[in-house]
Amino acid sequence: MCPKTQSFYILYCLFILASCTQKKELTFSEQHITTPNNTIVDINIPKANGNNNVALHINESLNQFVATALEFNEMDETSITIEEHINRFNTEYKNFKSQFPDSSQEWEAQIDGEVIYNSPEVISISLTTYSNTGGAHGILVITFLNFNAQTGALLTTSKLFRNKEEFTTFASPYFKDEIAEREDMYLEPDNFILPQNIGYSPDGLILLYNTYEIAPYATGITEFVIPYNEANSYLNIQGI
Repeated sequence: MCPKTQSFYILYCLFILASCTQKKELTFSEQHITTPNNTIVDINIPKANGNNNVALHINESLNQFVATALEFNEMDETSITIEEHINRFNTEYKNFKSQFPDSSQEWEAQIDGEVIYNSPEVISISLTTYSNTGGAHGILVITFLNFNAQTGALLTTSKLFRNKEEFTTFASPYFKDEIAEREDMYLEPDNFILPQNIGYSPDGLILLYNTYEIAPYATGITEFVIPYNEANSYLNIQGI
């Protein structure tokens, strides 16, 4: 083999190796989940494409989230699929109507999911859950699920940060700016705590407090975004 041919062959092999090892973003499709007799539950969530372990782990976590959101009693181990939970929700409503035929109360449950951030390192999915099984109004909750894009493992809040306490101190001024002109907060600015829901977005790291978490129902959700160029030094997985 002549030197030029040998050099070309080496470069070609290096190119192929780099292409194989380059990290790729996982793709998702939208799925609507229902059952034949379902009339009150509406579920639209992302589904990770493929049969690899990453996709399987993410889909398992999403399915578990939906099942838990639909369950208002202790989870029955014999009823583990989303479809079974949908049927049980419908059955519970029919039982309620049988016991209280004069009630005008309508039940409903809706879960909508969206991939809000997808990189080769981390994936964030926002899930909006609305349920109404009685009371003055329904309950709306937004949940962020963060996944390690290389393993599919669900990342807890503590795993997002190099030092959670240091990030809390860093984020406090952003919270104070967000609520500066509000007088209806349960949480005093100087007693700042991180919300239960923190997720990645194209604009930066989102910190979100759901209804009732730090303010009355009428206030709705409270959220603010910290740009990655300011937050990245505190993150185990940096945003872009």
